[in-house]
This record gives sequence, C-alpha cells and structure tokens, in this order.
Amino acid sequence: MIKLISFKNCPFVQRVMGSLVSKSIPFEIEYIELSNKPLWFLDISPNGQVPVLITEDETVLFESDAIVEYLDDKYAPIEQVSAEQKALDRAWSYQASKHYMAQCGTMGSKEKETFETRLAKLSKSFAKAEHKLGDSAFFKGSTISNVDIAWLPILHRADVIKRCSGFDMLDGFPKVQKWQAALIESGLADKTVPDDFVKSFSNFYLKNTYLASLVDGAEINGKASCCATSSCCG
Repeated sequence: MIKLISFKNCPFVQRVMGSLVSKSIPFEIEYIELSNKPLWFLDISPNGQVPVLITEDETVLFESDAIVEYLDDKYAPIEQVSAEQKALDRAWSYQASKHYMAQCGTMGSKEKETFETRLAKLSKSFAKAEHKLGDSAFFKGSTISNVDIAWLPILHRADVIKRCSGFDMLDGFPKVQKWQAALIESGLADKTVPDDFVKSFSNFYLKNTYLASLVDGAEINGKASCCATSSCCG
C-alpha cells in the first residue's frame, strides 16, 4: 500500500491527500514532528521536507507537484483532458501551490500593517482566480478537478480564519467565495486533514498574531492546521 509521510499542519500534504482521496487510492499516513524529524525520514527525504510518498514498489517520491503528477500518470485521472488542458490545469494549480507559504506568512503576521501588506500581495492571486472563474460551482464545472484540489488548502484555511476570527481573506472576491463554499460543502477538506486540524491551526495562527486580536474570546475547536515555516514542506 502507498504510504504518505507528513506532519499535521502542511498544506502541501493536504493537496496530495486531496488527490489520493479523490481517486479513491488506498493509503496509509505516518505523521512526524517538524521540530524532531527522525533520522530515517532525513535519510529518505532529499530536502528534509514533506510530503514524502512511498509507492507500492517502495520508490520514494518527494515534492508535492511531482507526487500529484505521478498519481495522475499512475492511476486513473479524475477527468480526461487534452494535453493542452492538462498543461493549463497544472499552471493554475501552480498558481495556488506557490502561494501556500505566502498565506501562512500572512496569517502569522504579528502587526496589522504587516498583515495588510502581505494580504494585499496574496490577494493578487485571488484576483486572478476571480477573473478566471465562471458561474459553475468548481473551477471548471460541476465536478472537482486537479485545480480545485490544488486550491483547497488556501481556500480551506481562509474558511477556518473566517469562522474563528470573523476576518474574510476573500472579501471582494465573490466568485472565489462561492468556489470556496462549494469545496467546503463537498466534504473534501475534512477528509484531507487530521481530526485536530482547527485546534492545531488556531494554536499557531490565532495566538500572538494580528488575527488573534480579532477572535474576541471565541472558543476554537474543530478540524484545521497549516505550516509554521517555509522550510517545512513543499
């Protein structure tokens, strides 16, 4: 069986899990601690980052983009598309994954000015998606595609922030908000994070940050989490 190595708060891992779940591929997952990476993991991970995927023939794969492409090549794709559309899908997926850490940095900002500056830069990616989206529930139509899976970590984390602090990172982007709602309602987000995701996420991003000042004593519980450092995953 495929084995996925992760630590609980990584958006890149959530993307890989989204692909595995959407394709109904059986897998097991092992979590490691970011602050205490085991030697066996460092021995098999060339960059010391997660996700790492060990295939059924024990080939060790790393880098989330490469892993997702492998899963598409090895197993039945979510949808049949032309070579041109596949390239476009990968480009739009990259538009998401290259902003995972930018979102983490924004959410972790200590001061309002820093938060607003970082959010303004991050919002440029939302504006691009807003311009591209049509009237359908998901990015390309009525069913989830690889592009939706790539954007899931960003949209999911924005949803947790809104529910816990009241701040909407997607304010001003109604099509992206509609897309976000459809993805959350699909149930895919909950299937691609550990049970204590929201608690772990909140312990990092809603304590001693600008966003924490907006919480106003709300009790935080549920399912969420994210990366705390740019060296954690990729």
